[in-house]
Amino acid sequence: MIRIDEIWLATEPLDMQAGRDKALARVVQVFGSARLHCACLFANKRGNRMKVLIHDGLGIWLCARRLNRGKFHWGEAWRGDQLRLSEEQKAARPKQKPKRTPLPPELPRTLIHHEPDNTQCTCGCQLKRIGEDVREKLDYVPGEFTVERHIRGKWACGKCETLIQAPVPPQVIDKGIPTAGLLAQVLVAKYADHLPQYRHERIFGRAGLTIPRSTLAEWVGTCGLQLQPLVDAVRNTLLEHSVLHADETPVSMLAQGKKKTHKAYDWAYCTTLFSDLRTTVYDFAPSRAGEHARTFLGDWQGKLVCDDYAGYKAGFGNGITEIGCMAHARRKFYDLHEANKCELAAKALEYIGGLYEIERETKDLPPDKCREIRQTRAKPLTGALHQWMLAMRWITASNSGRR
Repeated sequence: MIRIDEIWLATEPLDMQAGRDKALARVVQVFGSARLHCACLFANKRGNRMKVLIHDGLGIWLCARRLNRGKFHWGEAWRGDQLRLSEEQKAARPKQKPKRTPLPPELPRTLIHHEPDNTQCTCGCQLKRIGEDVREKLDYVPGEFTVERHIRGKWACGKCETLIQAPVPPQVIDKGIPTAGLLAQVLVAKYADHLPQYRHERIFGRAGLTIPRSTLAEWVGTCGLQLQPLVDAVRNTLLEHSVLHADETPVSMLAQGKKKTHKAYDWAYCTTLFSDLRTTVYDFAPSRAGEHARTFLGDWQGKLVCDDYAGYKAGFGNGITEIGCMAHARRKFYDLHEANKCELAAKALEYIGGLYEIERETKDLPPDKCREIRQTRAKPLTGALHQWMLAMRWITASNSGRR
């Protein structure tokens, strides 16, 4: 996809037989220069053909299209004719000044007025306010502690001595001092921002109250127990989908009673991009054994998108259909091409790049339309990749020396 910021229309026609050099010279003649991310449109004398020249920062992309039934039709296989700029042309092109992104309008504003100390003119007349200049500056207020005082009034009957009080509001930690907001801050800082608790202890100390890391750790553990029913409900909802993604990533875990760490794993299970429910469930396990995946999935039967790790293989015999991950398959070809500039790896990357391009084009389309395009365009391309790989396996020596 080529970025276009401006579109310029030429009023004078252009000879459609003009080559790239002549077309570029005409752009410089008519518009002064080939501006960055600017599309220059020329038409012929009849007005039924159009040439477009686009400067993408590296060169000029040139194409021509004919008017057919009132529309300009763009071929699917067209890739554009690219003309590189010379060093002199690159140096002569105008430089665009960066534009500052405006501050979001939903942020609260604090108005600070600046007026002269004296509005009396030197000639003796009273000055009149005729306008103003407004400049916005971004500020940030660090987190601060506040204390909620819950006061429960006691009401008694003077005749029968009946005593009533409003019930205590439910709390995440019974008889604890943290509110739900403070606990949410601790959890987000630990898991979303990866902030160690000893650093969080220092941050709270600068805010006016030092909370020991042992207390923070206890809060985190209690919140985990309280959130377990929600995790179970999300897991059950996740397993109602017929297609899931799975992957595992190593994390360092401090062994209990020791000062050494060993490798544990976070197993991630999520729905697809086309699912109505976008959710991911993380399942921590002390090892990479395949039994952890089988325990999480249980008796689920569907299509599982994953890499070629052997830990998933046992589940494929129990009603689970394996769907290979193209990103993992591409990684080996990419590493080989980066290391040795292998032509065969480059060819494989070209095939896979075509599949990626189709996915980019269909990512915002409805599922039925996406499936139709995959069947008509991606399936033949995948078949061609398969046939090419079968042909290459007989002429390429493997790492073991066999053909």
